[in-house]
This record gives sequence, structure tokens and C-alpha cells, in this order.
Amino acid sequence: MSEDNKLDKIQKKIGYEFTNQDLLRQALTTPQYGNEHGLEDYEILETIGDSVIRLIFILKKYKDGIRTPGKITQLKQELENDNMLKKIARQYFELHNCIFKSENQTLKRTKILADTFEALCGAVFLDAQEDFHTVQEKIIDKFYDDWNDLVKDSSIFNKSRLLEFLQAQLRFTPIIKTDFHSLGPDNERIWIAKNPRIYSQNNELLKDLTSYINHLESKRSKSKKYAEQNLYRRIYKNLKNKI
Repeated sequence: MSEDNKLDKIQKKIGYEFTNQDLLRQALTTPQYGNEHGLEDYEILETIGDSVIRLIFILKKYKDGIRTPGKITQLKQELENDNMLKKIARQYFELHNCIFKSENQTLKRTKILADTFEALCGAVFLDAQEDFHTVQEKIIDKFYDDWNDLVKDSSIFNKSRLLEFLQAQLRFTPIIKTDFHSLGPDNERIWIAKNPRIYSQNNELLKDLTSYINHLESKRSKSKKYAEQNLYRRIYKNLKNKI
């Protein structure tokens, strides 16, 4: 697909025509491709988009009556999950067909699709003169009503499920901390999450709960985030059988 066709396709998909087409092109450009071709990439737009998405979601949930810290924390965890963002980017916007990436880059097992989705939200926000409503109407509202079903259908929100489970047992939302161990050279780093601990909101170690899980560690993963997610899954399964 040509560059112009990619730009046209995503604009038709979201129902928004960019005043600044270069901003859209930047949102769809991976750092590697940008470096190879001397183009601006999506990194700064990704950061902006991440903040925009969070604020829109939290305000909408607040208006829906969800105001407890535990529920907001759970929502933040869900919004941080790259796999969920990748699913939305592919299923609702077909964004995987519109990315400018190098030939050797793959969307599988990478953050590219999630990063591009956040960058698209950031680009719309800036192009619309920093208007949150435009991002909400053109992007967020297209999947917002399906959010709970998307979460239920997903097997990836291990920390959210774990926190929800612990909150039901403890009557407050605990804090979970882990350590990380790395293996291999910098360009092929492998991560293991280990030594999980559970704390109260006053940062006091919950010794009994922690004793059930502090022997657990994750499988070897290519990023800290994936290692952490795997460890949360193991903690969740372990505690469900203990308490």
C-alpha cells in the first residue's frame, strides 16, 4: 500500500481529516524507519497520546460513577497493557495496515502497534488544536462501550485481576512490588521478574500473604513488562489456591 493510501485509509477509518498531514505521517512512523529515512517518528506523539487516553478514560469513568481509588487504579493498569491496545488498534482501526516500518520489523511480540495507536491519539489531539473532545469522538468512543467486554475476553490483565482479587480479600487495594533480574547482552536482554512482595497502603509488608508467593518468579521474557505480567499470573493462580 502506498504512503498516500495509508494516510487516506486511517483518516477514513477514524472519520477525521488532518489539517497537518505530516503530523499523521509522523504518528505512523516507527523510530527505526524514521532513522533510516531521516523522518520524524512517533515517540513524542506516543507519550502525548498516552496521557490524553488516560485523562479521557478516567473522566468518562468518573462521569459513569466510578470514583473509588481501587477502580481507577485497575483502569490505569488496563490502559497500560500493550496487548489490549494492540487488539484495539487492529480490531477497530486496522492500524496494522497503515504503519511505516522497516522491512525487518514485525508487529508480533513488539510494542509497535500499541505505540502507534497512542501516537495516533496524540496526533489527533495536536492537530485538533489540543481538543480532547475530538480524540474522544473520533477514536475513544468507537470502542469505549466495548471496554468491559474487551477486558473480560482478554487473558492478559493479570495485575488487574490480581489487584481485584486481593482487594476483595483485604478490603483495600494493596501494593505489589517485584525485583528484576536480567540476562544476556544489552541488545538481546532477557528479563525475569522475581521476589514478589505485597504491601499495605501504608507500605507495611503483609508477611502472611507474601510468604505464599515470594518463591515465585516469571518465565524469561524480552521485556520487563511481559516478565511482570507473567509473574502476576502466577501469583494470582497461587493465591487463589491458598486463600
